[in-house]
Amino acid sequence: MSTAIQPADLGFFSTLAAAGSLSAAARELGITTPAVSKRLAQMEARVGLSLVNRTTRRMSLTPEGELYLEHARRILGEIEGMQELLGVSRSTPQGLLRVNATLGFGRSHVAPLISRFVRKHPQVEVQLQLSVNPPPLTEDSFDVCIRFGAPPDARVIARRIAPNRRLLCASPAYLARHGTPKVPRDLMRHNCIGIRQGEEAYGVWRLTSGRGRQQHTEAVKTRGNLTTNDGEIAVNWALDGHGILMRAEWDIARFLRSGRLVQVLPQYHTPDADIYAVYPQRHQLAARVRAFVDFVALAITSHASPADPAACRPRDRAH
Repeated sequence: MSTAIQPADLGFFSTLAAAGSLSAAARELGITTPAVSKRLAQMEARVGLSLVNRTTRRMSLTPEGELYLEHARRILGEIEGMQELLGVSRSTPQGLLRVNATLGFGRSHVAPLISRFVRKHPQVEVQLQLSVNPPPLTEDSFDVCIRFGAPPDARVIARRIAPNRRLLCASPAYLARHGTPKVPRDLMRHNCIGIRQGEEAYGVWRLTSGRGRQQHTEAVKTRGNLTTNDGEIAVNWALDGHGILMRAEWDIARFLRSGRLVQVLPQYHTPDADIYAVYPQRHQLAARVRAFVDFVALAITSHASPADPAACRPRDRAH
């Protein structure tokens, strides 16, 4: 029937799916939970299908609901893109911007940038979500994700914001007690602080020496009596002298400069953890997204980066 799907339902259902529950959607929309439930029931009655499996605390989409959401997101993205192309909202960034970032970097770097960004663009409403790992790229849970490393996905835009190396480090006190490793295999005799994050194999550190054809990578299986999924806690353990840590340079640069931490095996390279701003392709024309990504890129590359300033040239690429 012609009224089975109404245009206003698309945005409502996208918000509902992203919120994850009726009560959370009610808070997002500024209405009551019963009102959300009633509107959803009306939608389902019009299409003649169940779109959501409801429980007391959570909800999940039915297969039909997943299909509905997929098309709703595409249509909403096309409408937003058309508005940008027509210049309807290009001049003034506005609307809701959902940002995701890792716990430590988000707390220490992204949150202060958001504070400055909303002062410059008061018509943008920002929601910041911090998580141990980046959210799945298939979920409609963020508009921009600030993450370490480029995502292996062709459906998003990944803009490299700044270079970022992973470094091995330890406190001077720990090295004085246990000695300083000379080669990668020496790490097997040391207490290594473990961080369980992302998709990388836990407890395996890869160190590379040489260049070109002479390049050689060693995979070292580490051990230790301290493990966490929070990078800030791991850094504090290293500062307390508990062992050797592999951590992104942005998180430990100030401690290396002050001498509270010392780089270990500096002649070896570990996998990079460059900083990227990631956003869905359907948002690449959105004024609020472009303004925020440009703002973050300028702020971070203007910052006294721990890496080589000459390398801090942002570039866009799709993955």
